[in-house]
Amino acid sequence: MQVLVMYYSRSGNTKKLAEEIAKGVRGVEGVNCLLKSATDVTRDDFIKSDGIIAGSPVYFGTMAAEMKAVFDKFVGIRNKMENKVAAAFATSADPSGGKETTIISMIQALLIYGMIVVGDPIDATGHYGVSCVGAPDKETSTNAAKLGKRVALLVKKLRA
Repeated sequence: MQVLVMYYSRSGNTKKLAEEIAKGVRGVEGVNCLLKSATDVTRDDFIKSDGIIAGSPVYFGTMAAEMKAVFDKFVGIRNKMENKVAAAFATSADPSGGKETTIISMIQALLIYGMIVVGDPIDATGHYGVSCVGAPDKETSTNAAKLGKRVALLVKKLRA
C-alpha cells in the first residue's frame, strides 16, 4: 500500500508541511509514503498509489499552476483512481490569503478523479485539510501528521 504526498513549493513552506504529513503516513505500519514535488510526479506514481494527498501554496485563491498541471496531465487515468483516498493541504503568506479556497480547488480535482476525499480528523482541526501561514509551527505540524495518518489508516481499511 502506498500514499503519494505531492506538493508544489516555491518558498519551501509547502514542502515543509508535506514532510510533516509524510511523517503521519509513515507512522502507519504497512503503508509506504512517496513524497514528491508535483513537477516530479509520474503517471505510475498516481496509478500505484492507494491514496493521494495534494498540497499547494495559494496562488490567486487557487492551486498553483504546477499542481493543476499534474491533474490535467493524468486525466486519462481517472478510471484507475476511483475509490482511492485523497486529501489536500495549503500554505499562504497571509492569514486570510485563500487557503480554504485553494484546498477546495484541489478537492474538486480529486473528486473529478473519483477519489474519496477526507479532511482533517476531528482531533486536528476537523476542517477541509491542514493549512498554515508561512512555515508550519508545532501545532500545525502535529495536525499535518494526523491528516497523513488518517489517510494511511483509511487506505489500509479500504484495502483490507
